[in-house]
Amino acid sequence: MAGLYIHIPFCKQACSYCDFYFSTRKKLLPSFVDALIAEIRTFSDTPFVEETFDTLYFGGGTPSLLSERQIERILHSVNDVFKTDFAEVTIEMNPDNVTPEYLRSLLKLGINRASMGVQSFNPELLGFMHRAHTREEALNALEAIEKTGFPSYTADLIYGNPGQSINTLKEDIHTLLSFQPPHISAYSLTIEPNTRLGKQVELGRITPPEDEFVASHFDVVSEELQKAGIYQYEVSNFAKPGKEALHNSNYWSHNNYLGLGPSAHSFWWIENAAERWSNPPDLKQYISEQGGGVSKKKELLDLPSLAEERIFLALRTVAGLNTETLREVYRYSLNDRQKQWLRTQIEHETLTWKNANIRFTNKGLKISDLLIVDFLSKQ
Repeated sequence: MAGLYIHIPFCKQACSYCDFYFSTRKKLLPSFVDALIAEIRTFSDTPFVEETFDTLYFGGGTPSLLSERQIERILHSVNDVFKTDFAEVTIEMNPDNVTPEYLRSLLKLGINRASMGVQSFNPELLGFMHRAHTREEALNALEAIEKTGFPSYTADLIYGNPGQSINTLKEDIHTLLSFQPPHISAYSLTIEPNTRLGKQVELGRITPPEDEFVASHFDVVSEELQKAGIYQYEVSNFAKPGKEALHNSNYWSHNNYLGLGPSAHSFWWIENAAERWSNPPDLKQYISEQGGGVSKKKELLDLPSLAEERIFLALRTVAGLNTETLREVYRYSLNDRQKQWLRTQIEHETLTWKNANIRFTNKGLKISDLLIVDFLSKQ
């Protein structure tokens, strides 16, 4: 499968934890859409139009700030330039700008999956995160998704917030589960430099929670969702069987994806190597150069580098890593030190290794990033 990603770099305001590229200058939206369509057109008569794209993802920012007409223009350009056979078309949205009428218009345009940035229903936590929506708006938005009959959707939750109790977390989970969502993305709060939250931590106004605190929250999330028939399939993603995110699975499976818009990243295989590149995070430049003149920073990745990436991405999923795929696609074989490390981790009950498949257990997934780095250090 191959995926298209479109970055819509507009938000009402900055969330305290967010380090994604965005702008609050919504008056530039019409000019941005023109530039985006111009960028899409630059791919005509290139090798990229020979690939069939199976998924499309509108990310951001806040793509739901786009009007129905703007989305229609973008989709028309995409389908006109690229070969498309979309099994999944996702749009991220915030609860404060979602109405039943808007959702029905999205369905008519062929968008079949919504990604709702709820994060929490707790008013104090929403204020701490500097979210633009209220508890009531989140509840109304989820109800609207339910009533308009979206084929699939996901809702985001953030856990591990300073001062967030287990009971508060359970209230958030149970409130969300009352809507019977097919998919939930649950992220531990990450403190990034150059964000509102990062600066508060740097000034000593907020103390980051201890690892044990965050781990206890993860356990609650995993247990409560599993009881509701929503199973973990990646470190931060949980779904009812058959409702896993196709587009994100492209990333984890190392499939081709093409990114459009300011700051968007792309990855493309070329024989026994791959290229990665990104558009500059500069909305003003993007608009002035109509999306097509932007200089893209390109990186050539050889098979050893790609193998390391594949190991990291695959081991974050419940499906795990297949060593035969590593050998056949990446020409990468495990050495004796890595095999011994795997045997030691089996004794520690952090992973299983059967029939060429390496999978972390629930215990291992909680510390997967640390374990993967340790594993790669044995090369």
